[in-house]
Amino acid sequence: MNIPNILTSIRILMIPVLAIIYYLPWEGRYYTCAIIFALAAITDWLDGYLARKLNQTSAFGAFFDPVADKLMVSIALVLLVASYANPLMTLASAVIVGREIVISALREWMAEMGKRASVAVSYIGKLKTAMQMLAIFILLGSRPDSPIAHLGEGVLIAAALLTLWSMYVYLKAAWPELMAKESSEN
Repeated sequence: MNIPNILTSIRILMIPVLAIIYYLPWEGRYYTCAIIFALAAITDWLDGYLARKLNQTSAFGAFFDPVADKLMVSIALVLLVASYANPLMTLASAVIVGREIVISALREWMAEMGKRASVAVSYIGKLKTAMQMLAIFILLGSRPDSPIAHLGEGVLIAAALLTLWSMYVYLKAAWPELMAKESSEN
């Protein structure tokens, strides 16, 4: 175990803590959950930075880092959808989680073909992630009926639109391989 892997493990352990605190009958839960989520986002950046800087990349980190990210975002969105009961927020969350499933499968398939680089993380993917993190941070940190929560909902919808755009970019890059595979199977 190295420092980046410890940070990834801590991020995974933060997920049930976030869920438990979110449902506590305590007014401070909103700020606490936002802080937990922010810490998870910081450890996500930090573990990647340290892995590269200290040359401590590992198979464990390569696998669990994206898993931890997707789990934290997905669980946070599930918690928020349950609390907000807003159709647009539900749709935006479904788009975000659905895209993660599609792109994860696409990356795995492209890696099997030796073409993983053609679906590497792009600028739009990074922007999408930043918008998602900001939206979730705002939404976790505010009461569902507050004006700031409405801002968070707007940011989440913008993040979902970026999510669709980034999925389009990835699918477009992989499309020749997807079609080549299909035509060779027929």
